[in-house]
Amino acid sequence: MVYEHTEHFIDAISHDEVVHGKRSLLEKMPGDDWQKLSNLRLLLAYQFTRPGKKLLFMGTELAQRAEWNVDAGLDLDSEEPRVSSTKTFVAELCKIYRATPALWRADYDPAGFEWIDCTDRENCVISYVRSAGESLALVILNFTPVPREGYRIGVPFVGQYVEIFSSDDPRFGGSGVQQTGSLHSEPVPWHGRAQSIRLRVPPLGAAIFRIEPRAAADNPF
Repeated sequence: MVYEHTEHFIDAISHDEVVHGKRSLLEKMPGDDWQKLSNLRLLLAYQFTRPGKKLLFMGTELAQRAEWNVDAGLDLDSEEPRVSSTKTFVAELCKIYRATPALWRADYDPAGFEWIDCTDRENCVISYVRSAGESLALVILNFTPVPREGYRIGVPFVGQYVEIFSSDDPRFGGSGVQQTGSLHSEPVPWHGRAQSIRLRVPPLGAAIFRIEPRAAADNPF
């Protein structure tokens, strides 16, 4: 974050991370296969929702088990569940990214990123808002395999918060801890804000919400 808003940059996960005995991204992750894949999805969702343009090295979107080998091919045609579900995840993540200007239009403007909370060490959950004009996105990430039910976070606006993406979607191999319907802000002060919401935070998961503020002019960011 020291230079996020002072230069144009590409947020890259390069081949240097997955060669010479460093292992593939999937095999770097702790836990069993479910946790490894969830962690990989969480990492990519975190990358895509941070400022900076994105670059994935070939094979990342396939959840390659073996590290990069210049003399071997990729699992492009593999029908293994981990490969097909991760390909679907990356494709959907790219669609959400393109359809949500808040995630890319103001990359180099400090006003385009604001922390909600980055201090919850006990639950290992962080949250932040990306914004660009009228496009607003709330991001919540849980770095533990424990789902957080009824987790409260402060929010910047009075209005509705609609989940548009969850890395824990069963289509991606997740456990399906998702929201049912939109969430309405409540006048309960939290995280230094007058309004807050309570939500289900998926295990080893990322959730992205579209913010539909009511009378945004009266609710400054």
